[in-house]
Amino acid sequence: MPHRRIVTLFTLATLLLPSLAAADDADLVVEAQRKRVEVVKRAAKTVVAIFGPGGGGGGSGVLVSADGYAVTNFHVTKGAGDFMKCGLNDGKLYDAVIVGIDPTGDVALIKLLGRDDFPFSKLGDSETVQVGDWAYAMGNPFLLATDFKPTVTYGIVSGVHRYQYPAGTFLEYTDCIQIDTSINPGNSGGPLFNEEGDVVGINGRGSFEKRGRVNSGAGYAISSNQVKHFLDHLKSGRVVDHATLGATVSTWDDGSVRVNNVLERSEAYRRGLRIDDEIVFFGGRPIGSVNQFKNILGIYPKGWKVPLVYRRDGKKYEVVVRLRALHRASEMMPGGGKGKPKPKPGDDGKPRIPVPGMQPGGGGPAKYKHMLVKKPGFMNYYFNEQQQKRVLAGLDPWGDFSGVDRVWTLSGKTNAGDPFTFTLADKAAGLELGPRVFYQPFDGSPLRDQPLGTGGLLVAADQMRRLVGRRDEGFTDFHYLGSEPLDGKGEKVDVIVGTRSTATTWFYFSKESGRLVGFDTEMEPDLDACEIRFGKETVEIDGRRLPSVWKLQVAGEELATLTLEKAELAGKPAED
Repeated sequence: MPHRRIVTLFTLATLLLPSLAAADDADLVVEAQRKRVEVVKRAAKTVVAIFGPGGGGGGSGVLVSADGYAVTNFHVTKGAGDFMKCGLNDGKLYDAVIVGIDPTGDVALIKLLGRDDFPFSKLGDSETVQVGDWAYAMGNPFLLATDFKPTVTYGIVSGVHRYQYPAGTFLEYTDCIQIDTSINPGNSGGPLFNEEGDVVGINGRGSFEKRGRVNSGAGYAISSNQVKHFLDHLKSGRVVDHATLGATVSTWDDGSVRVNNVLERSEAYRRGLRIDDEIVFFGGRPIGSVNQFKNILGIYPKGWKVPLVYRRDGKKYEVVVRLRALHRASEMMPGGGKGKPKPKPGDDGKPRIPVPGMQPGGGGPAKYKHMLVKKPGFMNYYFNEQQQKRVLAGLDPWGDFSGVDRVWTLSGKTNAGDPFTFTLADKAAGLELGPRVFYQPFDGSPLRDQPLGTGGLLVAADQMRRLVGRRDEGFTDFHYLGSEPLDGKGEKVDVIVGTRSTATTWFYFSKESGRLVGFDTEMEPDLDACEIRFGKETVEIDGRRLPSVWKLQVAGEELATLTLEKAELAGKPAED
């Protein structure tokens, strides 16, 4: 009997276990479905349906901040105009204005208007995306979302770090994510979400069939990390350019990626890069192919400092290089490239959908007219002005220097114990350093590297005086550039650029504290800059304050530390 009981119990267990396992699997399926529905519900609130003038043209976008900034494709805004209408999942239609554009990377930034508490999605880390990950695409395919509720499709990531050569224009998709998640015309500019609901890409291109332009199972999303690098540059209201190292590479028979050409005037050349050098790391990522090199280069704006590791004769060299502009300024202006003609409303195969409140021509409501300011080199200079005000407020804790910007006398000692005195004025700058005297006139004469090997310390010190004393009025050109890591790998800084004569200065303000942490002054293009980094200490001057520790470096190499001990600030012009 005991034996029969054991057999019976074993038989029952054998019969019941599959049912119990099936029940567990069913629970897992239900839980996964619940999570998926919740993620979609939350993410859908941030998806933007974009409509152009008169309802012709448009696409998709995604809100990335509560104050209304939304990312989309450049080719969407190109057809939609400077003002557009944007619908959200709440069923409401909002006015929006163009902010900045990146024609090369096919990215644009717009700002929805009318509130400061928009729902928004987090820009995730696209480097964590792997082949086989699930991905959601949301947007406005075929402009179907006339109720502003986005279409949702679900699929997998088919490939990562894809590079696509420019096709007929200078538009170039680099380091993009390939998906089988269905996207179609109208999805352009819409978000690609991971399973957590973070934006990991902006849907832009698809391998569409020529007839009917329908999805063929291969779509491409611009990586969220590229968008993050460019986001503050787009907030500057500029026409943003991409970068080049000033060198081209090719793959050798041994699989190494080596330099086959390098511009002698480039910073890469000045940092020692030569033909046949092997590129080992770029931007912190290993290089194993030409496409990998192009992928990394393509995610950075021009002017960023990026770490580079190259190898020659078995020895590695680690440098930081400021990237050059990829295009001429004239190419980056709207209509200045070699792209296809702008389609007329209605000839792009998209339906013309009437949108309430949208007038032909897209001029925008009168109450928002002030938010569109046209200026050469900018898509919307209004937003650059706003960013300048925000960043320059970081100088306010030092006090009011207006009226005392004409003649500065700064004295102290170097780390070697040598006394120094700067005399900075509109007509000239001088420096007494121990027994030596250096002089730089500002009368149209060429700017000189004084003292020799400092990258033009006298010119740099005068640029600092102009910023603190006159802000934008001290320069012939002055604008907010964007943000970047300090020296290619340090803290994130906002960058203000000021130019006077042939000298250009990048002023770095900490995004965390707002204070001015340093600046680089380049006397002329393609010359090594004089780099000043400030300590946190300040010295008081008649109720005002200035940084007391100035670290002088060139090409990242520290030359000296100047400690400011006293200063005299005058409001009258210097004597000849």
